[in-house]
Amino acid sequence: MLVLLSMLLLFRGEHYLWFSFGCLICSLLPGYWHFERRQMGTRLLVFLAVIIALGVLGRVPLAAIPNVQLTSFVVIISSVSLGPELGFVSGSMMALVSNLFLGQGPWTPWQMLAWGLMGLLTGVIGQSKLKDQLWVMVIWGGLWGFWFGWIMDLWYVLAYVHPLKFASFFLAFASSSIFDALHAATNVVALLLLYRPWRKLIDRLITKYKILQKG
Repeated sequence: MLVLLSMLLLFRGEHYLWFSFGCLICSLLPGYWHFERRQMGTRLLVFLAVIIALGVLGRVPLAAIPNVQLTSFVVIISSVSLGPELGFVSGSMMALVSNLFLGQGPWTPWQMLAWGLMGLLTGVIGQSKLKDQLWVMVIWGGLWGFWFGWIMDLWYVLAYVHPLKFASFFLAFASSSIFDALHAATNVVALLLLYRPWRKLIDRLITKYKILQKG
């Protein structure tokens, strides 16, 4: 990160997009490196594949409706039980795999980071008693509808707006507020209706088949 910052200063504040991609690499690779070194059983790998597939199915069929998708719901509901590391990996992989159908591009790493952070931080909440409070999880899902949009707005400004000014970021965030609200509303409704039964189902599967145990 210090090397990237030095390069940014060397180029006198230009090439913000390349700097941001360097930051993305520094953020994503450590998680996957640790995941690759982790000893996992076949059951866990299959379970992760199913969760990622559900996340993809929650996005691809609804692609025609702007920002209405169930991928964020799947990320949140699964990360509560899987924990921070697996939540990060599964969330970021949902973005990568779903974009195989919807189209890859420079936005893909940013979506991977956004859904990965959603899974990571939700996994942290899953280690506390807050996970048992439905209203907490509903509010959490609503907030992520906006946070996800802001991360993507940041990519848009860095890629297409020159020169960079505070007003540029403000206008980008403001212009996407309606779409972010749709994302937030979808998360709220899905969590309000399905959080408890889906969490009960996932916890039951993890316990019955000893998915998080090694071997």
